[in-house]
Amino acid sequence: QVQLVESGGGLVQAGGSLRLSCAASTRTFGSYIMAWFRQAPGKEREFVAAISRLGLNTDYADSVKGRFTISRDNAKNTVYLPMNNLKPEDTAVYYCAAGRRFTTTLDYDFWGRGTQVTVSS
Repeated sequence: QVQLVESGGGLVQAGGSLRLSCAASTRTFGSYIMAWFRQAPGKEREFVAAISRLGLNTDYADSVKGRFTISRDNAKNTVYLPMNNLKPEDTAVYYCAAGRRFTTTLDYDFWGRGTQVTVSS
């Protein structure tokens, strides 16, 4: 089992920035693809960003390209998501996920409990 704990969410004004972190409790963190998803009220959970095992490959949802950057530190078992130029439509619960496949679908093996991001206009 891999436990994932997200942090860094909060309330921010439009145009502001936040940095999400996700700490993983596993000695094999480097063997997992890591991703961020988000779910807004009344909407389905959607892909935000993913990063490969060594961080050489990344993928982003079109809605966040150029504003969000996913990165990882395998020595610290942590994945990050700095978010800039936040918009009210970015308001959602953000979830960290770990899996064996590099995918934009929900096909990840482990999920965190989420951290709330609220962007006011």
